Amino acid sequence: MSAPTTSRTNVTEREARQVAEAAREQDWRKPSFAKELFLGRFRLDLIHPHPLPDDESVRRGEEFLAKLRAFCETTVDGARIEREARIPDEVVAGLKELGALGMKIDPKYGGLGLTQLYYNKSLALVGSVSPAVGALLSAHQSIGVPQPLKMFGTQEQKDAFLPRCARTDISAFLLTEPDVGSDPARLATTAVPDGEDYVLDGVKLWTTNGVVADLLVVMARVPKSEEHKGGITAFVVEAASEGITVENRNAFMGLRGIENGVTRFHQVRVPAANRIGPEGAGLKIALTTLNTGRLSLPAMCAGSGKWCLKIAREWSAEREQWGKPVALHEAVGSKISFIAATTFALEAVLDLSSQMADEDRNDIRIEAALAKLYGSEMAWKMADELVQIRGGRGYETAESLRARGERAVPAEQMLRDLRINRIFEGSTEIMHLLIAREAVDAHLSVAGDLIDPDKSLSDKAKAGANAGVFYAKWLPKLVAGPGQLPLSYGEFKQGVDLSGHLRYVERTARKLARSTFYAMSRWQGRMETKQGFLGRIVDIGAELFAMSAACVRAELLRSRGEHGREAYQLADAFCRQARIRVEELFDRLWTNTDALDRKVVKGVLGGSYTWLEEGIVDPSGDGPWIADATPGPSARENERRPYGA
Repeated sequence: MSAPTTSRTNVTEREARQVAEAAREQDWRKPSFAKELFLGRFRLDLIHPHPLPDDESVRRGEEFLAKLRAFCETTVDGARIEREARIPDEVVAGLKELGALGMKIDPKYGGLGLTQLYYNKSLALVGSVSPAVGALLSAHQSIGVPQPLKMFGTQEQKDAFLPRCARTDISAFLLTEPDVGSDPARLATTAVPDGEDYVLDGVKLWTTNGVVADLLVVMARVPKSEEHKGGITAFVVEAASEGITVENRNAFMGLRGIENGVTRFHQVRVPAANRIGPEGAGLKIALTTLNTGRLSLPAMCAGSGKWCLKIAREWSAEREQWGKPVALHEAVGSKISFIAATTFALEAVLDLSSQMADEDRNDIRIEAALAKLYGSEMAWKMADELVQIRGGRGYETAESLRARGERAVPAEQMLRDLRINRIFEGSTEIMHLLIAREAVDAHLSVAGDLIDPDKSLSDKAKAGANAGVFYAKWLPKLVAGPGQLPLSYGEFKQGVDLSGHLRYVERTARKLARSTFYAMSRWQGRMETKQGFLGRIVDIGAELFAMSAACVRAELLRSRGEHGREAYQLADAFCRQARIRVEELFDRLWTNTDALDRKVVKGVLGGSYTWLEEGIVDPSGDGPWIADATPGPSARENERRPYGA
């Protein structure tokens, strides 16, 4: 019998939505290519000509990349990290010496001050030799202490903590709890004001870097009172504080060197000076931090694609079947083409999004989310195809291959390591909903009150009038555009013709917007429950964004004399592959099994199909599905292990 789960925080669906909505950035103060795309407006001018870094940023970035490459080649042993499930202390010490902990931190605080572009190139490089090391650096800088302090910290906080993060201290981000994942309204960890301090109590789960961290960003709920606004709030916490216990170092199917654990807080005193931003701003801080922080995952996904392509090329030229290299058999060749074209597109999406983040001229919240979503899904598929190309050798571990005298290619490890990216920092399903919410923001801004059951008739009437004005101007623009003119985007016709793909993107963006409007008209308030439909809408947008980025990158490389002909070929192949996927997704918008699936799910949950489960033995152990997270002192040994301690 499973033990009951205790200390759950119960909230209604509406309350949960209100908390998430309040944490969103409400305003669009800068243009967004992806937002415009979902509205049916193909703003090529926002991404073409491709934005470029300044010469000094390139010089500093390339100089660091050279040092990092040398370090990775001589000091980082990915096989050892996989074997021992630990990143050796000397590797972390070397990273500190290089300044890798402070890649994104301003030089005045001891950091390197690299751009987002070169930070991501660095993560792709180090992640190629050890994804666990890439995760360590990414969690420390993308979502750990440096980024929220950079954006929301006081000058005193920056002076106190950023020099430490740049050179000596590892940081971690603690939001998730045993019974709280993507629904932060149910957050149970509390921070009770007490004089000049807050007292933290609660349990945090999946604390990447938490086992070895020196500094923590902790999200906790401050009770509301006359003196305190309350709400979910962010704090910088010293990991060695009394009352903090790392109760478990978690182990996973991949990323075996990652230092991820369960951390309990019991009566932990945190100075009020360590609060980041005002009370109640914690979720907004977390989500804003993630807007650019999410670009670290597609960086490592793009790096993985490069590695998959290298191995596929070398192996498929060496391995022969039926008198010729397996690459020349169409069944294998199509997989290699997919890997090559998709790697080109992933790097195009990553570099474009990164450079736009550096320039800060555009709002890239949707672009970064699309990059994370698309990168994690496509990298997983590329790794899966590599395993298939390698056959039995793809399924065999690198250690086993080495032991019997063959090249130790960790293809199966790559597949395991990449799998988490579809869950990390927003699962694919959550990313679909997050992006869909942003994509329909313009509609909800003008017509949201029409479908809100709590709004009065006068509010609905006012919303109806506003919506009428908006749609009278917007809908006619979805009928025709440059995508129907044969000579549009002619500058992308350079031997290989990419102009047709951009015309397709323009036409399809309008079709996508029309489909979204029709769905909102049809389902109105029930639109948010149509998660299958919304997911397909977002996936179409992701493909269109990737097609646009691939074409723009190809033209950039051609104009600079850098493999332009080959880049055009890869962009052409990718766009043709993407167009097939887009048409399939459009078909599935209206022809699908969503309604039937809901019936089957109700039957499964209601026990109608338990007979189908007969004839097996369940090897799962006993225990609750969700661990007890009742506040209180820890009864377990502290597994915290700072590097070098």
